[in-house]
Amino acid sequence: MDFRRYGIREEEYLAAREALGREPNECELRILGVMWSEHCSYKSTKHLLKLFPNKGDKVVLGPGENAGIVDLGDGLGAAFKVESHNHPSAVAPYQGAATGVGGIIRDILALGARPVASMDGLFFGAPGHGKTAMLSSGIVRGVGDYGNAVGVPTVGGKTVYDPSYNENPLLNAFNLGLVRLDEIVSSQTAKPGQLVVLLGSKTGRDGIAGAAFASVELSDDAKADRPSIQIGDPFAEKLLIEACLELQAKRLIVSMQDMGAAGITSSSSEVAAKSGVGMVLAFDKVPLRAADMEPWEIALSESQERMLLIVEPRHLEEVMAVAERWELDCAVIGETTEGDGYSILFHGEEVASFPASLVGDGCPPIHWPARKPDNLEKGWELDVETLPLPEDWNETLLSLLSEPSLASKEWIYDQYDSMVQTNTVRGPGHPVSVLRIKGRETLVAMVLDADPWKCALDPFRGGAEAVARTVRALAVAGAEPLGLTDCLNFPSPENPEQYWVMMECIKGMAACCEALQCPVVSGNVSLYNESAAGAILPTPVIGTVGVIPSVGQFLPSGRWHDGDVLFQVGPCIPSLAGSQYLLMREGRNRGRPLEFLPDVEAGFVRRALKTARDGVASSGRAVAGGGLAVAIAREATESGLGAVVSFEIPTRRDVLLFGEGGARALYSVPMAKVPLFKSLWRGFPLLELGRVQGAELEINGVISVPVDTLPSPRRIR
Repeated sequence: MDFRRYGIREEEYLAAREALGREPNECELRILGVMWSEHCSYKSTKHLLKLFPNKGDKVVLGPGENAGIVDLGDGLGAAFKVESHNHPSAVAPYQGAATGVGGIIRDILALGARPVASMDGLFFGAPGHGKTAMLSSGIVRGVGDYGNAVGVPTVGGKTVYDPSYNENPLLNAFNLGLVRLDEIVSSQTAKPGQLVVLLGSKTGRDGIAGAAFASVELSDDAKADRPSIQIGDPFAEKLLIEACLELQAKRLIVSMQDMGAAGITSSSSEVAAKSGVGMVLAFDKVPLRAADMEPWEIALSESQERMLLIVEPRHLEEVMAVAERWELDCAVIGETTEGDGYSILFHGEEVASFPASLVGDGCPPIHWPARKPDNLEKGWELDVETLPLPEDWNETLLSLLSEPSLASKEWIYDQYDSMVQTNTVRGPGHPVSVLRIKGRETLVAMVLDADPWKCALDPFRGGAEAVARTVRALAVAGAEPLGLTDCLNFPSPENPEQYWVMMECIKGMAACCEALQCPVVSGNVSLYNESAAGAILPTPVIGTVGVIPSVGQFLPSGRWHDGDVLFQVGPCIPSLAGSQYLLMREGRNRGRPLEFLPDVEAGFVRRALKTARDGVASSGRAVAGGGLAVAIAREATESGLGAVVSFEIPTRRDVLLFGEGGARALYSVPMAKVPLFKSLWRGFPLLELGRVQGAELEINGVISVPVDTLPSPRRIR
């Protein structure tokens, strides 16, 4: 039998044959081909992911469950994760994005948490490219329509435009839920003699082998061979959420697992392997919506809005009653057994049989060769002194604010309901998204960010910077970072240079996590993000979550007061490498990003938290894309106030105003609190910039624009 047609490598086939002690049959090969795909097995990255710190004082659950959980205090936890749905969104933008949102919500639900907030990472091609408008429009509508209908607010995100995503857009979906720490549901608690129950929508042929499709690059052949895309039903998901939470509240379930990639096979084998039990499934008991489905199709269907439950036999009647009340299909499809056996029956005949551990964790890892790109250091060449200074500084600032990756994304988030559930304190369009917790003073803050341009130039420094940006933003807002989730979006690992870049990005991220004591509690890997047109930029997406003790200790952005003194804290020599300014001026990415300085980053976070907690500033914003000038302009626009900014320039004016990188923030401070502010930042670089006043934004005599003429939200086409 030709095992290669199922996407199985020779060494994988030999490992399966040895474990089974026989030749695997066709159904087994089809299952292993999907379960051992890159998307499910992480065979190319599992050893690299061990570099991430995953333990901390606030970590309740780390990697290995459906999502990570951090302790918010007083017995409450935040469960969160980010996951990719890139290939489906490239070939069917609306449904690919919608089912990505649905899938990440179910990951959170599987822990017994109520989903309360979503964010999205959107990476689109150049605005002028022929496919960008169609892809971006479909993906945004899919995110909005599903989230709005299911009743989970979309409170923030990150949107990037770059030609590398022309044929391969990225949709990364983040969700956060709240759960009492004594009510967490685990996928590792099944015992022999319990029932395997399927709850939710009927199983069809949609999405069969979708995980395998997500593990190859997007070529014309891949698109021709793609599985039928999953169809999302947010109203069914809403019913599923309420039914699952009711079952948990009544203590009627032992374990619960989302059916995402690889469907029933993935969810059931994971529960069996993690719990150390066997499982026998009868696929003729699975409710179907398509006639004459073969066992392997039932095994690998990725039909949406389904959950796998492990139930004690004595609770089955009550479980069925809850399912009926919520108008959901519910069927017993198997039972747990002693041992490690995992068997699939179809009308009494055994069609597949493996050790459960083989299915979920038996794929041989791949250590691809890695090679530093030959042209990496050539890309660092950037003599700033040879760059001509802007002829019109006003126009430069206005143009930069209108660059696609920096411009307002109001056309996107206007399609999202960010206020449903009525917990949103700060929603889309702000540096940090913030939620209240009903009945508590505590606020939950979250940031989703990425900087693919710096990762492409120096992957170690870029990976560290991507993590640091999220932590800086949280700290400035007054949120103690508790942990993060990541989605590692990269092209093919089979290219040694691309594999080296991914490896270095991960090392840089890990170094920053260690330095800032911000552990990785969950995540996802998405490889083979490339097409015939080329590979995407290395794009690790970071979602970091923090806690603010009370509303009074939350420092928002865009709250200038007339007469406030403006300060920049942090080093005064940023870099134009990989900056939006340089990309706008030259149309190419070059230079070497700033070195990661762990002591400086940690010192910044400590002082920023103290500044917010002590109520010393009126407003604060971490300096990020577009540099200091863009941060000043955004603060002015949000506040509706101007400023007169005049300060000594220790370097070229364009470098200080538009350079990026490093631990920096912009603060506005009431005059009476300036001495205290300065004392808090003693020992750290501090530059007084000017005063908040009037309706004009004036910067060092070269920029002078009325605040009401700064770019207003506009739709990018």
